[in-house]
Amino acid sequence: MINSDFQALITTLEMAALTTIILLIIGTPLAWYLAKMTSRCKVIIEAIVALPLVLPPTVLGFYLLIAFSPEYLPGKLWQQVTGQQLAFSFSAIVMGSVLYSLPFVVQPLQKAFEQLGDSLLEAGALLGAGPIDRFFSIVLPLTKASFITAASLGFAHTVGEFGVILMIGGNIPGETRVLSIALFDHVEAFDYARAHLLAISLLIGSMLLLAAIYWLNLPKRNPSVSANQLRIHE
Repeated sequence: MINSDFQALITTLEMAALTTIILLIIGTPLAWYLAKMTSRCKVIIEAIVALPLVLPPTVLGFYLLIAFSPEYLPGKLWQQVTGQQLAFSFSAIVMGSVLYSLPFVVQPLQKAFEQLGDSLLEAGALLGAGPIDRFFSIVLPLTKASFITAASLGFAHTVGEFGVILMIGGNIPGETRVLSIALFDHVEAFDYARAHLLAISLLIGSMLLLAAIYWLNLPKRNPSVSANQLRIHE
Protein backbone atom coordinates (compact mmCIF):
# COMPACT_ATOMS: atom_id res chain seq x y z
CA MET A 1 0.00 0.00 0.00
CA ILE A 2 2.90 2.34 0.76
CA ASN A 3 4.38 1.64 -2.68
CA SER A 4 0.97 2.33 -4.23
CA ASP A 5 0.70 5.68 -2.44
CA PHE A 6 4.24 6.60 -3.46
CA GLN A 7 3.37 5.75 -7.05
CA ALA A 8 0.29 7.97 -6.75
CA LEU A 9 2.53 10.77 -5.43
CA ILE A 10 4.85 10.47 -8.44
CA THR A 11 1.90 10.49 -10.85
CA THR A 12 0.44 13.54 -9.08
CA LEU A 13 3.70 15.49 -9.22
CA GLU A 14 4.26 14.61 -12.87
CA MET A 15 0.72 15.63 -13.77
CA ALA A 16 0.89 18.89 -11.79
CA ALA A 17 4.31 19.87 -13.14
CA LEU A 18 3.38 19.19 -16.77
CA THR A 19 0.03 20.92 -16.35
CA THR A 20 1.68 24.00 -14.83
CA ILE A 21 4.18 24.26 -17.70
CA ILE A 22 1.40 23.99 -20.30
CA LEU A 23 -0.73 26.51 -18.40
CA LEU A 24 2.09 29.07 -18.37
CA ILE A 25 2.71 28.54 -22.09
CA ILE A 26 -0.90 29.02 -23.15
CA GLY A 27 -2.05 31.18 -20.22
CA THR A 28 0.52 33.94 -20.67
CA PRO A 29 -0.50 35.03 -24.19
CA LEU A 30 -4.18 34.55 -23.30
CA ALA A 31 -3.81 36.77 -20.22
CA TRP A 32 -1.92 39.36 -22.25
CA TYR A 33 -4.61 39.34 -24.94
CA LEU A 34 -7.37 39.80 -22.35
CA ALA A 35 -5.44 42.56 -20.58
CA LYS A 36 -5.10 44.55 -23.80
CA MET A 37 -8.50 43.67 -25.27
CA THR A 38 -11.10 46.45 -25.50
CA SER A 39 -13.84 44.63 -27.42
CA ARG A 40 -17.14 43.74 -25.78
CA CYS A 41 -16.31 40.10 -26.49
CA LYS A 42 -13.77 40.34 -23.66
CA VAL A 43 -16.50 39.68 -21.10
CA ILE A 44 -17.52 36.48 -22.87
CA ILE A 45 -13.95 35.19 -23.11
CA GLU A 46 -13.29 36.03 -19.46
CA ALA A 47 -16.47 34.18 -18.47
CA ILE A 48 -15.38 31.09 -20.43
CA VAL A 49 -11.92 31.16 -18.84
CA ALA A 50 -13.41 31.57 -15.34
CA LEU A 51 -16.11 28.93 -15.85
CA PRO A 52 -14.18 26.17 -13.99
CA LEU A 53 -14.33 28.32 -10.85
CA VAL A 54 -18.09 27.79 -10.56
CA LEU A 55 -18.73 24.73 -12.73
CA PRO A 56 -19.00 21.42 -10.82
CA PRO A 57 -15.92 19.36 -11.76
CA THR A 58 -18.08 16.33 -12.57
CA VAL A 59 -19.89 18.37 -15.24
CA LEU A 60 -16.62 19.30 -16.93
CA GLY A 61 -15.35 15.74 -16.47
CA PHE A 62 -18.49 14.28 -18.03
CA TYR A 63 -18.26 16.34 -21.21
CA LEU A 64 -14.52 15.78 -21.47
CA LEU A 65 -15.12 12.04 -21.11
CA ILE A 66 -17.51 12.19 -24.05
CA ALA A 67 -15.11 14.31 -26.12
CA PHE A 68 -12.17 12.00 -25.37
CA SER A 69 -14.04 8.85 -26.37
CA PRO A 70 -13.22 7.29 -29.78
CA GLU A 71 -16.74 8.10 -31.02
CA TYR A 72 -16.08 11.87 -31.02
CA LEU A 73 -13.59 13.96 -32.97
CA PRO A 74 -10.95 14.77 -30.28
CA GLY A 75 -10.73 11.18 -29.08
CA LYS A 76 -10.91 9.80 -32.62
CA LEU A 77 -8.08 12.05 -33.87
CA TRP A 78 -5.94 11.21 -30.85
CA GLN A 79 -6.40 7.47 -31.44
CA GLN A 80 -5.58 7.82 -35.14
CA VAL A 81 -2.38 9.76 -34.42
CA THR A 82 -1.11 7.85 -31.37
CA GLY A 83 -2.82 4.49 -31.76
CA GLN A 84 -4.01 4.73 -28.15
CA GLN A 85 -7.29 5.70 -26.51
CA LEU A 86 -7.33 9.17 -25.01
CA ALA A 87 -9.90 8.58 -22.27
CA PHE A 88 -8.54 6.94 -19.10
CA SER A 89 -4.96 7.86 -19.90
CA PHE A 90 -2.32 10.12 -18.36
CA SER A 91 -2.66 12.49 -21.32
CA ALA A 92 -6.38 12.82 -20.62
CA ILE A 93 -5.91 13.87 -17.00
CA VAL A 94 -3.28 16.42 -18.03
CA MET A 95 -5.65 17.93 -20.61
CA GLY A 96 -8.49 17.99 -18.11
CA SER A 97 -6.25 19.58 -15.50
CA VAL A 98 -5.18 22.31 -17.93
CA LEU A 99 -8.80 23.26 -18.58
CA TYR A 100 -9.84 23.02 -14.94
CA SER A 101 -6.90 25.05 -13.59
CA LEU A 102 -6.78 27.64 -16.40
CA PRO A 103 -8.37 30.55 -14.46
CA PHE A 104 -5.91 30.11 -11.59
CA VAL A 105 -3.08 31.01 -13.97
CA VAL A 106 -4.76 33.43 -16.38
CA GLN A 107 -6.43 35.72 -13.83
CA PRO A 108 -3.30 36.65 -11.77
CA LEU A 109 -1.32 37.27 -14.96
CA GLN A 110 -4.11 39.31 -16.55
CA LYS A 111 -4.35 41.51 -13.47
CA ALA A 112 -0.58 42.04 -13.44
CA PHE A 113 -0.51 42.93 -17.14
CA GLU A 114 -3.38 45.40 -16.71
CA GLN A 115 -1.57 47.15 -13.82
CA LEU A 116 1.66 47.31 -15.82
CA GLY A 117 0.35 49.91 -18.23
CA ASP A 118 1.80 50.84 -21.63
CA SER A 119 4.25 53.65 -20.89
CA LEU A 120 7.28 51.43 -20.22
CA LEU A 121 6.53 49.25 -23.23
CA GLU A 122 6.21 52.32 -25.44
CA ALA A 123 9.54 53.61 -24.13
CA GLY A 124 11.14 50.25 -24.89
CA ALA A 125 9.71 50.32 -28.40
CA LEU A 126 11.13 53.82 -28.96
CA LEU A 127 14.53 52.48 -27.94
CA GLY A 128 14.27 49.80 -30.60
CA ALA A 129 13.28 46.79 -28.49
CA GLY A 130 11.12 44.23 -30.27
CA PRO A 131 8.01 42.60 -28.74
CA ILE A 132 9.88 39.56 -27.43
CA ASP A 133 12.71 41.68 -26.08
CA ARG A 134 10.23 44.00 -24.34
CA PHE A 135 8.48 41.04 -22.77
CA PHE A 136 11.64 39.48 -21.31
CA SER A 137 13.37 42.75 -20.37
CA ILE A 138 10.38 44.76 -19.10
CA VAL A 139 7.23 42.71 -18.57
CA LEU A 140 8.71 39.58 -17.04
CA PRO A 141 10.92 41.30 -14.41
CA LEU A 142 8.07 43.59 -13.32
CA THR A 143 5.50 40.79 -13.09
CA LYS A 144 7.76 38.05 -11.75
CA ALA A 145 5.82 37.75 -8.49
CA SER A 146 2.57 37.31 -10.42
CA PHE A 147 4.12 34.55 -12.53
CA ILE A 148 5.25 32.77 -9.37
CA THR A 149 1.77 33.17 -7.89
CA ALA A 150 0.08 31.90 -11.05
CA ALA A 151 2.39 28.89 -11.31
CA SER A 152 1.97 28.05 -7.63
CA LEU A 153 -1.81 28.32 -7.74
CA GLY A 154 -2.00 26.25 -10.91
CA PHE A 155 0.25 23.58 -9.42
CA ALA A 156 -1.58 23.46 -6.08
CA HIS A 157 -5.02 23.34 -7.69
CA THR A 158 -3.93 20.51 -9.97
CA VAL A 159 -2.59 18.49 -7.04
CA GLY A 160 -5.95 18.77 -5.29
CA GLU A 161 -8.14 17.81 -8.25
CA PHE A 162 -10.47 14.86 -7.84
CA GLY A 163 -13.76 14.97 -9.77
CA VAL A 164 -12.36 15.74 -13.22
CA ILE A 165 -9.52 13.23 -12.81
CA LEU A 166 -11.84 10.46 -11.68
CA MET A 167 -14.28 11.08 -14.54
CA ILE A 168 -11.76 11.11 -17.40
CA GLY A 169 -8.90 9.08 -15.92
CA GLY A 170 -10.50 6.52 -13.66
CA ASN A 171 -8.26 4.90 -11.08
CA ILE A 172 -5.44 3.15 -12.92
CA PRO A 173 -2.33 2.59 -10.73
CA GLY A 174 0.78 4.10 -12.28
CA GLU A 175 -1.27 5.86 -14.96
CA THR A 176 -4.14 7.97 -13.59
CA ARG A 177 -4.26 7.18 -9.85
CA VAL A 178 -3.32 10.41 -8.08
CA LEU A 179 -3.16 11.32 -4.38
CA SER A 180 -6.73 12.61 -4.14
CA ILE A 181 -8.05 9.33 -5.56
CA ALA A 182 -5.72 7.31 -3.34
CA LEU A 183 -7.15 9.17 -0.34
CA PHE A 184 -10.67 8.34 -1.48
CA ASP A 185 -9.69 4.66 -1.85
CA HIS A 186 -8.37 4.55 1.72
CA VAL A 187 -11.58 6.08 3.07
CA GLU A 188 -13.68 3.58 1.12
CA ALA A 189 -11.58 0.75 2.57
CA PHE A 190 -11.96 2.20 6.11
CA ASP A 191 -8.17 2.59 6.28
CA TYR A 192 -8.44 5.86 8.15
CA ALA A 193 -4.84 5.80 9.35
CA ARG A 194 -3.50 5.85 5.79
CA ALA A 195 -6.21 8.33 4.74
CA HIS A 196 -5.26 10.64 7.60
CA LEU A 197 -1.59 10.49 6.59
CA LEU A 198 -2.36 11.49 3.01
CA ALA A 199 -4.90 14.14 4.05
CA ILE A 200 -2.60 15.83 6.58
CA SER A 201 0.27 15.75 4.06
CA LEU A 202 -1.88 17.48 1.44
CA LEU A 203 -3.14 19.96 4.02
CA ILE A 204 0.33 20.92 5.23
CA GLY A 205 1.67 21.12 1.68
CA SER A 206 -1.19 23.39 0.62
CA MET A 207 -0.77 25.64 3.66
CA LEU A 208 2.97 26.02 3.08
CA LEU A 209 2.46 26.83 -0.58
CA LEU A 210 -0.21 29.44 0.16
CA ALA A 211 1.94 30.97 2.89
CA ALA A 212 4.81 31.26 0.41
CA ILE A 213 2.51 32.95 -2.15
CA TYR A 214 1.23 35.49 0.40
CA TRP A 215 4.78 36.15 1.58
CA LEU A 216 5.91 36.85 -1.98
CA ASN A 217 3.03 39.30 -2.42
CA LEU A 218 3.80 41.29 0.73
CA PRO A 219 4.59 44.94 -0.10
CA LYS A 220 8.34 45.40 -0.09
CA ARG A 221 9.66 48.23 2.05
CA ASN A 222 11.78 50.76 0.17
CA PRO A 223 14.92 51.52 2.26
CA SER A 224 15.68 54.71 0.32
CA VAL A 225 12.27 56.16 1.12
CA SER A 226 12.67 55.37 4.80
CA ALA A 227 16.09 57.03 4.85
CA ASN A 228 14.75 60.18 3.22
CA GLN A 229 11.89 60.34 5.70
CA LEU A 230 14.37 60.08 8.55
CA ARG A 231 16.43 62.95 7.14
CA ILE A 232 13.31 65.11 6.89
CA HIS A 233 12.44 64.48 10.51
CA GLU A 234 15.96 65.33 11.54
